[in-house]
Amino acid sequence: MSDAIIFQQNEQFIARLTINRPEVNNAFDDEVIGSLRAGLARAKSEQARILVLQGAGKGFCAGANLHWMKAMAHYSLEENLADAGALADLLSELHHMPCPTICLAHGPVFGGGVGLVAACDIAIAHPDSIFCLSEVRLGLTPATISPYVVEAMGPRHGRAMMLTGARFGADEAMRMGLCHGVSEDLEAALEAHAKELLAGAPGAQDDIKKLVRQVADRPINEETGRLTARAIAERRMTEEAQEGMQAFFDKRRPSWRQQS
Repeated sequence: MSDAIIFQQNEQFIARLTINRPEVNNAFDDEVIGSLRAGLARAKSEQARILVLQGAGKGFCAGANLHWMKAMAHYSLEENLADAGALADLLSELHHMPCPTICLAHGPVFGGGVGLVAACDIAIAHPDSIFCLSEVRLGLTPATISPYVVEAMGPRHGRAMMLTGARFGADEAMRMGLCHGVSEDLEAALEAHAKELLAGAPGAQDDIKKLVRQVADRPINEETGRLTARAIAERRMTEEAQEGMQAFFDKRRPSWRQQS
């Protein structure tokens, strides 16, 4: 990791990744992408219970650094594929983190920054947030971030915002599904969400994230029923589930809550 990303983890195993390039509104380049991926790997290896993604300074993330993007235009297709693949890998790794992920957005949130918001499980925006899928106005497409944006906003909202490149505020982002809430006090909102998340079992939360990905685009039929039946049958047999149910009958906190 470099100074572009600040990693912190507290006694509750809440890890924070802060994009620390305020002089360019936290616009990312290959160094920032690499450092974010290293931060995700560190949070995973240190068994973070929650991962928080945020930006330093006046905004969360202004998307890709345009000087970097301009330089990439002169690279070969193979070099561009490798570079775009690194961002795709970052978004996938964020989306597939085993622990719950929370994005705290404020100020400018443009282009790839919107993708980072969409790839997190929960997103809270400050009222001063300004979102924009600005790629079309540069002759580009939001290709790498599109799976996460469309999943969060739905294809109709996603298509409209991608086609126009129009700016929209925090309330509109919440209405379209990109954000889950708007708060003047992002730390207070984080604390409230963290309290709820830490009450849940970490293994169950990982399985829930996998389950949602499995059932999201499946038809409700016999095959899906068998898949979900197996998921709960296997989960009931885990030590974590046995501990959780026994703690309920014993009227005590389960082991994961004692640690948090």
